Amino acid sequence: MTHLKVGEQAPFFLGINQDGKERSLLDYNDKKLIVFFYPKDNTPGCTAESCNLSNNYNILAKNGFEVLGVSSDSEISHRKFIDKYNLCFDLIADSEKVICNNYGVFGKKKFMGKEYFGIHRTTFIINQNQTIEKIFTKVETKNHAEQILASYK
Repeated sequence: MTHLKVGEQAPFFLGINQDGKERSLLDYNDKKLIVFFYPKDNTPGCTAESCNLSNNYNILAKNGFEVLGVSSDSEISHRKFIDKYNLCFDLIADSEKVICNNYGVFGKKKFMGKEYFGIHRTTFIINQNQTIEKIFTKVETKNHAEQILASYK
């Protein structure tokens, strides 16, 4: 699980999105940024989470949020995932897991008694000052937008 804490400066990131374009933390200075780390494109939980955030994108935007997803899938995989589900935000291809490691979300996992390394589903809310405002380690995949918005009430 992540070593980062609320109130700390968010680690700088620079990654490539589904269209081969660079995206960095600095691109989001004017809004609160929802950075959600997820294990894999086209898996049930990741699809539910991504679609929920996309379906509620207008509500999130009205509340000052921008959304960015990060996984270790390729740019091509991300493009297909976005097209299949009509997602309305960028996905960063972190195939080398540099961003995932900087945010402390890549590590040992356990599923059905087997241990393996992978991405821990984690969401960070980063404010306009590039400070971590909230961290979600228990993500409600089917209601993640609502979970985020409820934490601000």
